[in-house]
Amino acid sequence: MAEPAAKAVGKAAAPRRETQLQGVLTAAAPDLQAVLRDWQTWLKDERRASPHTLLAYRRDLQHFLVFLAEHRGGPARLKDLSALTAGDFRAWLAARAADGLERSSTARALSSLRGLYRWLTRRGLAENAALATLRTPKVPKAVPRALSAAEAGEVVDSVGELSESDWIGKRDCAVLLLLYGCGLRIGEALALTRGEAPKPGQESLLVTGKGNKQRMVPLLPVVGDAVADYLAACPFGGDAGAPLFRGARGGALGPRRVQEKMAALRALLGLPEGATPHALRHSFATHLLAGGGDLRAIQELLGHASLSTTQRYTDVDVAGLLAVYDRAHPRARARAKGR
Repeated sequence: MAEPAAKAVGKAAAPRRETQLQGVLTAAAPDLQAVLRDWQTWLKDERRASPHTLLAYRRDLQHFLVFLAEHRGGPARLKDLSALTAGDFRAWLAARAADGLERSSTARALSSLRGLYRWLTRRGLAENAALATLRTPKVPKAVPRALSAAEAGEVVDSVGELSESDWIGKRDCAVLLLLYGCGLRIGEALALTRGEAPKPGQESLLVTGKGNKQRMVPLLPVVGDAVADYLAACPFGGDAGAPLFRGARGGALGPRRVQEKMAALRALLGLPEGATPHALRHSFATHLLAGGGDLRAIQELLGHASLSTTQRYTDVDVAGLLAVYDRAHPRARARAKGR
């Protein structure tokens, strides 16, 4: 039942997304409309941006283009994008603040606009150095927390959009999937060798954690497929003992690069500062527990020596726990039948 319903929703959403894109384009002159359509096609087909990410880009761009049309007295043309001054961009940011939009939303919108300009510059269509002078609005610090399932999905879907090459995008996707899909620590994921690389169809992965303690974790098919996809695209080879994940110059990938990519994703998606690589591991545990997973089993999957560590680590809302209780406890099921 769920799959046909999801397909029906997808079919209904497709015309709605096209209408939203038309709304964005009405604030642009014909030459800019054509370029924006090409950009959206590139995001969808080349970068494989998720529908949520595409929608966020459209909303950000719509606010910017509507502002420009009012600010300059007519629909923006392609050449106008090169002529904008730092003052024009600051006026747009001020307009967002006047509209009551959150700083996190504005930070993401600015990142979206920078992404568009990078694409335009690479194709020789438009360039504007003034945009680089703007500071990204500071997003209030938040206590580290688990991401929602939708947020975690967007992080994995969107990371390729921030990568300078296709193989690096696939590498980053594979790393983040190991954190969220298997609950690995960032150090554990980056310590994997080519010989230890999970393969398509492999059902479990042997992980060496703190204190050289080893544990087996289940392996989702999507994780093995993502690693295989990365290895097929990676320009650097090596024997079984070589690092699985490589940096842009061929050396072992360091955690700082993954942290920087997550920081860029926070700006792109408007996520709180607590959305770190470690938050993906946190999300893995929290979502398992919210779905009815056994706390001791989760302890083993995470490689925690103490159950109390796992209890502090997971963060599940009370409503989610009560829902699991109502589904699983025999007394709760009996009570539900009597209602």
